[in-house]
Amino acid sequence: MPSKGTSEPAVLAAEDFDALLDALRDEGYRVVGPTVRDGAIVYAELGSASALPAGWTDEQAPASYRLARRNDEALFGYAVGPHSWKQELLPPRVKLWQASRNGTLAVEEEPIASEPTAFVGVRPCELAAIAIQDTVFLGGRFQDRDYAARRSDVFIVAVDCGDPSSLCFCTSVAGGPGARDGFDLALTELLDGGHRFLVRAGSPSGEALLAKLPVTPTTATDVEASCEVVARAARDMDGRFDSTDVHDVLLRNLEADRWDEVAARCLGCGNCTLVCPTCFCTHVEDASALDGSTAERTRVWDTCFSLQYAEMHGGNTRPTTRARYRQWLTHKLATWEDQFGSLGCVGCGRCIAWCPVGIDIREEVRAIRAEEEQHELAHA
Repeated sequence: MPSKGTSEPAVLAAEDFDALLDALRDEGYRVVGPTVRDGAIVYAELGSASALPAGWTDEQAPASYRLARRNDEALFGYAVGPHSWKQELLPPRVKLWQASRNGTLAVEEEPIASEPTAFVGVRPCELAAIAIQDTVFLGGRFQDRDYAARRSDVFIVAVDCGDPSSLCFCTSVAGGPGARDGFDLALTELLDGGHRFLVRAGSPSGEALLAKLPVTPTTATDVEASCEVVARAARDMDGRFDSTDVHDVLLRNLEADRWDEVAARCLGCGNCTLVCPTCFCTHVEDASALDGSTAERTRVWDTCFSLQYAEMHGGNTRPTTRARYRQWLTHKLATWEDQFGSLGCVGCGRCIAWCPVGIDIREEVRAIRAEEEQHELAHA
């Protein structure tokens, strides 16, 4: 069930959605949200509500993603695309510092290139992913200055999930489908009885913005309909993934034969980590001018599926695809919990859709459970 937020909810008519975007811009926010581009729903700067993916949905399966038309004009009638909000908070490429030599050596830290940004259309699983990355980059002894600056200037407009794809399993990992916290405003899109949005505030900033919108009071029908949207999405995902004791199951089976089977299919391309909203592996690149006058260091996205990622003095700690896939899955669903207190998966299904060979992490966990059970029966 969606959270009530910090104040009474209200109703915004679909034809007034531009008023929300305009109010955000009036507050000085750059507005980023979903739009259709290159056959996918991606996140980009929005000029108006007309850029939203009205009437589009996504059909997903292992190694498959395609758009299809809906029989209505829902603005958020899809699950998730290849983009996540990681691209805004942890950009793929960030310059860290530059050095110059003109008689004396001078090193300058790169200025933070952030600006107030409104994220529009954030799914509950993505709220969970942002919270996870907040823990990684802000919750420890040292904070990442670039992430902290970008995160401090974000206004989040969440949208409850009403149309999960066949790959979604957020209910199994506490990722959704209703927005409970971590947002400034949260919307539930309602299509029966008129196209409208139930809007609730989750912060003082959200309350202030809500007060500027052309909203009307909610009715019992609106509240009931919004609860049914989330409940229906939860029912659709029921039983898709069993996360019970997954931490211990994986760590008990580090030598399971299944790791060899999945390694035989895995291409080691790293697509799963790049589309994942929580993966945070990076490395640094150094470059210098040919005359030696300047040099710079840049942080770029990396993946634990890269052979070079595990290189260190004395050799490679994960020289095989088996070792690299096992590292990724056990970190995501087991040792991440040891590090940060939660699973590293929010159930969005992106890693399944965008894996070129359709490896499904749900199926891999099921297979490892089954292998363990068969071994126990054989030795009973």
